[in-house]
Amino acid sequence: MQPQGPELEIVHLLRAVTVELGLHSGRFAQRYGMHPTDVRALIALMDAARAGAEMTAGRLGAALGLNSAGTTALVDRLERAGHVRRVRGGTDRRRVVIEVEERAVELGWAYFGPLIGRAVDVLRGYDERERAAIRGFLEAVREAAAGAG
Repeated sequence: MQPQGPELEIVHLLRAVTVELGLHSGRFAQRYGMHPTDVRALIALMDAARAGAEMTAGRLGAALGLNSAGTTALVDRLERAGHVRRVRGGTDRRRVVIEVEERAVELGWAYFGPLIGRAVDVLRGYDERERAAIRGFLEAVREAAAGAG
């Protein structure tokens, strides 16, 4: 039996937001001569950096669902474009980690910054309890989607 009720309207709205964000990301990729997977890789790398975690090619490939050859091609492509660099790990100098070049961060902020700013402005209209509910909902849906494969 398919779910019914007002909750389903919110689920459909979340799907619509996901589609719009995907289209926005696709336009960014197209404008800058990138593959959509390149954008996903840059996001994964920036998320790792924000969390203080080093990202190896193996971890990046696993996060994106790519095999070793596909990951190497992806990193090579991003490196040639000047978006990432390979460096020695800070904690283990034998490891090679992938880092995002500042140029790529600036490019992303120039394109996605206005949308992020509007989203932040919308969130400022909610009190902390409401933001906690939104955060909890989004985290739970993300976990559900990650386990749905």
